[in-house]
Amino acid sequence: AKPHEEQVRFASQLVVRQRMKSVANIGKITKAMKMVAAARMRGAQNKVQECRGMTDPCSRIFGENPLVKGTSSTVPITSDKGLCGGVNSQVNRVTRVLQQVVGPDAEDPRIAILGDKGKSVLRRVFPSNIDSTFTDSTKQAITFSTASAIAEEMLQKNYSSCRIVFNRFKSAISFQPTVATVLSQESIEADPALVEKFDEYELEGPDRSEFLQDLSEFNLASTLYWGMLENNCSEQASRVQAMENSSKNASEMLSELTIKYNKTRQAGITTELIEIISGAVALEG
Repeated sequence: AKPHEEQVRFASQLVVRQRMKSVANIGKITKAMKMVAAARMRGAQNKVQECRGMTDPCSRIFGENPLVKGTSSTVPITSDKGLCGGVNSQVNRVTRVLQQVVGPDAEDPRIAILGDKGKSVLRRVFPSNIDSTFTDSTKQAITFSTASAIAEEMLQKNYSSCRIVFNRFKSAISFQPTVATVLSQESIEADPALVEKFDEYELEGPDRSEFLQDLSEFNLASTLYWGMLENNCSEQASRVQAMENSSKNASEMLSELTIKYNKTRQAGITTELIEIISGAVALEG
């Protein structure tokens, strides 16, 4: 029985040592990912600060009313990568609620999804409402050209309004789910209050309908660009926190495994000493 017990004890120590090595490697990876995410967050934060204000004029003129009419679209902006905490789940949750927030004569809102993480969830919840999906748009640097290309494809659907859902960056530990509503030219002209408010401004150029058409198209592209930047910054900030928590958990697990390994090794040493002393005593006797 003695050789068998030694083999079991050695195997147990070997398993713990292998787990210690794996946990230590995971801790190194999460620390590196945290540093990368922190660097990307600083760059994304600078872009967000520069972009904020692009959509403020249109928001002041046309307001922010998520109670849509006619044929509308909900546009959730999610990430294409994981390991970023609850950023995507918040957007998906708000999207599910928004699908129930419609006017009395509105049709069932359509959905245009940005990001693979929103696509994987919302396709199961609203399989018949999804018109289009745009993936891999956040795996590379976010540009206004990318947002314009997405907006151009959405404009071909002739939505009366688009409700863009994203996470607005507040701080390194906080982000706020936000809904930005973009109205089409027809929806603006159908609302006398909005037309009256728009006519208060003195503008030179084409007639009102053509001007509103151009303004609505630019507003959709700029709002998408702003939402993509805000959500990307929130994603990186959340990834920093997630990787920090993972590194902390790995460190705690490594400490527990080290204690367990030392106890097992010390128990083996103590057992061997007892056997040696017992043998010596038996020989003397």
